[in-house]
Amino acid sequence: MLNKLLKQLRQYNMVASGDHVICAISGGADSVALLFGMYLLREKLGITLSAAHFNHHLRGEESDRDEQFVRQLCDRYDIPLAVGESEVKAGKKGLEAAAREARYNFFATLSGKIATAHTADDNAETLLMHLVRGTGLRGLGGISPVNGNVIRPMLTVTRQEVEAFLQEYCLRHITDSSNETDAFLRNRIRHHVMPLLKAENPSIARNL
Repeated sequence: MLNKLLKQLRQYNMVASGDHVICAISGGADSVALLFGMYLLREKLGITLSAAHFNHHLRGEESDRDEQFVRQLCDRYDIPLAVGESEVKAGKKGLEAAAREARYNFFATLSGKIATAHTADDNAETLLMHLVRGTGLRGLGGISPVNGNVIRPMLTVTRQEVEAFLQEYCLRHITDSSNETDAFLRNRIRHHVMPLLKAENPSIARNL
């Protein structure tokens, strides 16, 4: 995973020596892998590193548990952490969109490049969501590797590779219970469509 991370960072010139990179971290598997991967690569890249966590207060005590987990993880490796919070409520575009908007509004207040942990599987799911809803060429492009000061170094890393990386370094992570429901289109694609496609072609996420 580290090799893929480094290759993606260099291919798209995501960072330069002297940059400050802020890893967005929820406490889930992907974001923990990104933070630790960037932590291991920070000296080779010549960057300074910190983390940012946003508490949406959508899941009560579980949201507070997520924040506490992230604080403890960053303390363990002496990684500076910025925490934001808001009582997010669903808007015209739904709860997911409102949460994303609140999260990125918080990131915009921070000084540095924001690294998010979108993986190849996330990209494949996004592409399928665009196809289901109807899209043009821009939507068929999936998730952009670089968007302003937001960088996505893990777009070629699969979820399977994330899990292997966490196991290799004995890294814990937490699970967001909302990811287990079928209330959102992304979850339905993840739970029901992607397994069928992977049965036909195990490399479907990479290919998409």
